[in-house]
Amino acid sequence: MSLVLDILIIITSIFLITLIIIQQRGGSLGSFFGFSGSLPFMQRRGVEKYIYQITWLLAIVFLFLSYLRIMNF
Repeated sequence: MSLVLDILIIITSIFLITLIIIQQRGGSLGSFFGFSGSLPFMQRRGVEKYIYQITWLLAIVFLFLSYLRIMNF
């Protein structure tokens, strides 16, 4: 069971990192290094909104899986 949780945590973390990188406002490589140049009060719409929601969902799943791993279930 521990091996299965480890694999699920790794897969979840890879998807989470990917979604966080995709979310960068501005969409260029410069935004990856902190130079987004966007306004701070923009609303999320369309695909960006769904990516944001999936990111939160994956973060919660990641925390839950980590908790299970710590408790040795």
